[in-house]
Parts: sequence; structure tokens; C-alpha cells
Amino acid sequence: MSEFKLRAFDTKRPGVKSAVLWVSLGDGRVRCDLCYRRCIIVPGAFGACGVRYNYNGQLYTVVYGILTAANADPIEKKPLMHFHPGASVFSISTAGCNFYCKFCINWVLSQSRRDRVYGEPWEPEDVVEAAKRSGCHGISYTYNEPTVFYEFFYDTAKLAKKEGLFNTIVTNGYMTPEAIRELGGLVDAATVDFKGCGNVEFYRKYMGVPDPSPIFESIMEMKRQGWWIEITNLVVPEVGDKREDVEKLAKWVVENLGPETPFHLLRFHPDYLLQDLPSTPVKTLEELADVALKCGLKHVYIGNVWGHELENTYCPSCGELVVERKGFFITKWRLRNGFTCPKCEYRLNFRGEFHGSSYRSLFWW
Repeated sequence: MSEFKLRAFDTKRPGVKSAVLWVSLGDGRVRCDLCYRRCIIVPGAFGACGVRYNYNGQLYTVVYGILTAANADPIEKKPLMHFHPGASVFSISTAGCNFYCKFCINWVLSQSRRDRVYGEPWEPEDVVEAAKRSGCHGISYTYNEPTVFYEFFYDTAKLAKKEGLFNTIVTNGYMTPEAIRELGGLVDAATVDFKGCGNVEFYRKYMGVPDPSPIFESIMEMKRQGWWIEITNLVVPEVGDKREDVEKLAKWVVENLGPETPFHLLRFHPDYLLQDLPSTPVKTLEELADVALKCGLKHVYIGNVWGHELENTYCPSCGELVVERKGFFITKWRLRNGFTCPKCEYRLNFRGEFHGSSYRSLFWW
């Protein structure tokens, strides 16, 4: 895989392209309005993401089409349980991220930034063609934060829609409302990843984020744009597993997105700079799932625990088991046409169509 070292800035170098969503502040300084950090960047410096660079008073991205991953995934891996179930999505990422999570499982690519990034050059047409060739139903912008490769994300999503593919993102939710509005009808679904339930101190200490509250406004803008939304929350034992925080987040989801919004509690595994904590006890996840259910959520899932009963979907009306899963795979589908329960005919909250449970993984390097 190629590595790109930024010694003397070259606007013709692969990956370098004029950025969008920024304003000039005079004296060569610019303000980036892509994420809620709204970095003020002086000439010769990067923003917090490490991949947006001020060159002579102009803002550039240095990761346009420089992909660190390109492969087919089951959509349940995102996780999106209620959007086009059983679909395959072509997943892409670049280097860089606007968060500094000490526990990031994709840290090799998310924390590659500034004077050295790595990846292979692709064009939007290449991604769409690879997605179609691999039999995927859509494209997912994932692994690192898709906000930081917004220009390539936008161009690819636009082409994908023309070719009949849907677009999904896995995001930390720090994209500004204006960036979300610019995407218009290009994005169909978003998985918004919370960690530690959005607890302010957790975000500051373990993620380098001063204030997580803007995430909620971004989610509301996604809702206004008509995106399908599923919420995940990484449960970090001892430091990010407070019952009251789960309760607060679950109640917000019920009140603002609706009780049938899929809500995923994900198991933490020690990685990167946070290896002194154990994996999340399954019992903790079960107890917090019960908290979320008591708050009124109807579809609460436990992730990263293969074979757990809360990987399945149950009818919120009669309790019937309607979708069985194991990990990222659907093993039994019992919903009828229109996503209705076979027992009580209740219409469950799904969008799209059922694509079956087969899955082929294609890795491009």
C-alpha cells in the first residue's frame, strides 16, 4: 500500500483537491465548517482531522480518493439491522479522523494524518464499478470518520445514486448541519456511533472531544433530511458504562427519533491506547439493554457478542421472534411482505427490502 509524505505541498499530488465548506478569515487564515470543531487553520497547518491543509490561504483535502480499505460487507456489520436487511455494501475509508479515541479499533488508518497518510488512489467511478461488480446493493462510507473525506464521499455518493445504489455512513455524528444539508438526498442511512453514552467527561478524557452535545443537533438534521438512523453506543467497562447515561441517551432517542429506532449496545475490546481495561462483561450489556428497554425502546441490540439472543429482532407488539441472526448474518427471516409479523401482522419499522442472507467478501488488497 502506498504512503504519501507531505514534504513540499503539491496541489497536483494524488489525493490533493480543493476542499469545500470553509471560509477565509483574512491574513491567510481559514475556518473549516465541515465538522463542529470549526477549526481555524493558519497557512501551512492542518485541521484537527489531520487531512485538511491550509496552503497559501486556501483549504485542501489531502485524502481525495486515497482509500485505506475497499471491500464488500454485510450491511448488518455497520450495524444497520432495519435498513435493506441482508444487503451487501461496498465499504470504503481513507486516513484521518476528527476524533482521537484512545480505544479506536481502526486506529492505524484513523490516526494516520498530517505529513504522512497511506492508501491507494481511486476515482468515484472506480468505487461504483467495484460495488456493482461485487454484487453490492449500496456503498458504505465507514471505518474512519467519513466526514473527513467529505469531497470524495460526496462525489461517489452522487454517482452511486445515479447507478441505482444506496449510500450509508457510519459516523461519530460531528458533521455540521450545513454539511448534512449539502448532501441532500444522497445519503439514505446513517449509523451514529456514541461512546460512553455521550458523557461529556468521557468524550474529553478518552476521545479528545470537548463537547459532544452538537451530535444531537446533527442527528436532528439527519432526521430532517429523511435519513434512516440507527444509534450505537460503545460500552466501555468501568469508565463508560453508567446506567444513568444509558437511560439519558435512550430517553432522548425515544423522544426525538421514536421508540422503534434500533439501538445497539456494543461490546468494548481493549485496543490501541486503552488496553488496561477488560472486554465489557456480557452481563453489563444485558443489564444496560434492560435499562434501554424500560425507557421505551422497542429494538435494543447487543453487538460484538455473537450468538446472543439480542442480536435477534422481536415483534414489539406480541414479542414473536421474527428475525434470527448470528453476528452479521441473518439465519432465519420470518417477516412477511411489508415487514409484518407472521403472528399478529404488526408492521415493524424497517426500510428498503429484504435481500436475503448470503454474503461474499471481496478484498481488493
